[in-house]
Amino acid sequence: MKIRFLVAAQSELDEAYDWYEVQSKGLGGQLVEEILLAVRRVVVFSESCQEIAPGIRRCLIRRFPYALIYRTVE
Repeated sequence: MKIRFLVAAQSELDEAYDWYEVQSKGLGGQLVEEILLAVRRVVVFSESCQEIAPGIRRCLIRRFPYALIYRTVE
């Protein structure tokens, strides 16, 4: 499975990383780790997350107020 982040999503992640790092050193890295864990969950269990629109799903990120919004394409 190929994973692709939209430019806007990558920018939001970069900004969130910087903000969390200012709040507490290392917290931005923890955010990125949680995002990567969510990506792995989506890869393995792509249909396990809530469908929020036809073909679009949302995977909530643990510990942080973010979610991965994704779709699978065959």
